[in-house]
Amino acid sequence: MTGQQDNSHDRAIVPGMIGIITGAASGIGEGIAIKFLQMGCSVLAVDMNAEALERFQERHINAGSRLSCATADVTDETNPAKLFALCRERLGEPNFLVNNAGLGSAKAALETSDETWHRYIDINLGSVFRMSRQAVLEMKNGGAVVNLASVWGMVGFRGTAPYSAAKAGVIGLTRQMAADYSRQGVRFNAVSPGFIATPATFERIKSNRWLVGAMVDQAPLGRTGTPADIAEAVYFLASGAASFITGVILPVDGGWTATHYAPDLEEQAV
Repeated sequence: MTGQQDNSHDRAIVPGMIGIITGAASGIGEGIAIKFLQMGCSVLAVDMNAEALERFQERHINAGSRLSCATADVTDETNPAKLFALCRERLGEPNFLVNNAGLGSAKAALETSDETWHRYIDINLGSVFRMSRQAVLEMKNGGAVVNLASVWGMVGFRGTAPYSAAKAGVIGLTRQMAADYSRQGVRFNAVSPGFIATPATFERIKSNRWLVGAMVDQAPLGRTGTPADIAEAVYFLASGAASFITGVILPVDGGWTATHYAPDLEEQAV
């Protein structure tokens, strides 16, 4: 490299970060919020489920004034600006955003109505676009956006058409916004979870042997992930430790996307 050294990345290295986590009331979102709070960050936890959010706040009452909660629908086009203003008013200047809110499960294309398609795209992709666009406007001193994508947005998988399409869009949007806005000091990265054990997936893990075989048995680490596994990756990408990382899509999936692991063939070869 030649020319004057660019120190703009230093703006993202902020101890005690302040920011917004969407879909924070349970599952992966709660795991992410827990990690950020444990690391001394201040968090505006956003969820559209008011009752779940109230229970979330009760569980984490020890966070005190570093945790604030807001009931909001992230598909409402007026809410991104409102949420950033609320974060600034209650906690301080925001320098991170985690776009976790989303709609899971899905069906194949022939079993998906136009209404269902538009709902998946708006929740899983449209809200990420609008919140991320607002983050660029708001984070004048730099910061980081971490989007929750999915391994099913990286590879083809049966019976997940609208979900996979939306998550593939999140991946493309993350890379594009990294290209457009990293020079302004706002980094964009994404985490792609594999099969994660949450209250929402418990019944599927318990009853769908085919899915467990496809997602867990065919992963080298041979287990479901946990919300804490995802939280560690998200926090790293948001933190100053990742100040030279932008535009990255990080699978957290036990090696599933990287290896095409086949335990039955391995056993036959022994």
